[in-house]
Amino acid sequence: MKSKTGKYFKYAIGEIVLVVIGILIALQINNWNENRKQAIAEKEFYKGIKNDLKQDLEFISYVQGYIEPKMDAYNLLNSKYSKNYVSNKTEIDSLLSIYLFSGQRTFYPVSGSFKSAVAGNEINNYKQKKLIQNIIKLYGSNYDRIIDNGKIVDDRWSTVGEKYIHHRRTNTFETINNEVYIKMLDDFHFHFIQLNWYNKLLDEAEIEVNELLKKLK
Repeated sequence: MKSKTGKYFKYAIGEIVLVVIGILIALQINNWNENRKQAIAEKEFYKGIKNDLKQDLEFISYVQGYIEPKMDAYNLLNSKYSKNYVSNKTEIDSLLSIYLFSGQRTFYPVSGSFKSAVAGNEINNYKQKKLIQNIIKLYGSNYDRIIDNGKIVDDRWSTVGEKYIHHRRTNTFETINNEVYIKMLDDFHFHFIQLNWYNKLLDEAEIEVNELLKKLK
């Protein structure tokens, strides 16, 4: 009887050991699968961020294509042609056209990949912590600062555009004299200051994005 009981006991212990081993193997396989899925998700995240940043660089270049001619025009108006409008009408009108008629664009980043990773809380599980910190800094700090300053630029541009709507609508400067011209430069000045600062932020963002792209290769 004792012999049979001992055999049953050993058999039960063996069954328990096999079950435990099976569970451990299953857990190990599950962990492996989860790690594999996470690695794939992280790889896809970097791929998405890389594509988004490349589009951002194109958009920054596009926006600065509007900004820089305005800045160059204002710098000439405020230096070489700062006083006598009547004597330099042709040159000044050409520069005023660049400043008033060329329109304005502001930058908004492509952030789908970043927002998706943040919304799903996946970004906190990614392994390349230093790289993730750099990405979060760009989207969560620097890009937000650019967006906020872009709104200020848009507001100041709207004020200038509304004040000189007649010139913009008719595409002419027939009513301008020396006194009106000096007043125009004063009105442009506040917009130009913000535009100049905004352009510097875009330059800094371009450098930061290029540095990130190097790390994402």
